Amino acid sequence: MAVMATHVITGAGSGIGAAVARRLHERGDGLVLHARDAGRARELAAAFPGAATLVGDLADPDRLSWALSHQSPPDRVDSLLHIAGVVDLGPVGDLTPRTWHHQLNVNLIAPAELTRLLLPQLRAAQGHVVFVNSGAGLNASANWSAYAASKHGLKALADSLRQEEHAHGVRVTSVYPGRTAGPMQVKVHSQEGREYDPARWIDPESVATALLAALDLPRDAEVNDLTIRPGR
Repeated sequence: MAVMATHVITGAGSGIGAAVARRLHERGDGLVLHARDAGRARELAAAFPGAATLVGDLADPDRLSWALSHQSPPDRVDSLLHIAGVVDLGPVGDLTPRTWHHQLNVNLIAPAELTRLLLPQLRAAQGHVVFVNSGAGLNASANWSAYAASKHGLKALADSLRQEEHAHGVRVTSVYPGRTAGPMQVKVHSQEGREYDPARWIDPESVATALLAALDLPRDAEVNDLTIRPGR
């Protein structure tokens, strides 16, 4: 009898994360959904019946180890899907350390720390770590320095982790979506002073389809880097 796969997902509340969680939930896989606080955990548990939750603030990665030690992390982790992210645009001349720290903490340091904390389970299951990066993780534009720096760092984290864990059978994939319709894109357009039209951008379901293809690939192959661009 096949063992049901268990996926730990950050960012399952909206956008790409919600689309991925919904698809995995519909096919009967086990979900452990990360939430920043207990209230959010209750919302996610209601949205995905049967899913477990893990509570910890990605904006405060120093406390994630303490938070997880007071909960029951899953015994098995077939995949760890880092999908949560924050963005705050602005020129280098205006960005404060607070803005830099927030994006680096959520987008880079917290994924590194969650990976470290769940690595024993990932090794045991010969699991898969997926980092949902961004086009900004490959090219930095004006006003995107802090976000792009966090995502360039996320690429480095993934590339190093892939080499370190290959011998343990852990696969590592970076996904680089272009602009994708969702709450983050609403904020970006607001900060850019532009009108938001979701029809112009990638549907989160399309990113979920590509991500799941990488996740479901047979064991004889591994998708290292997956770049997705708007088709319109």
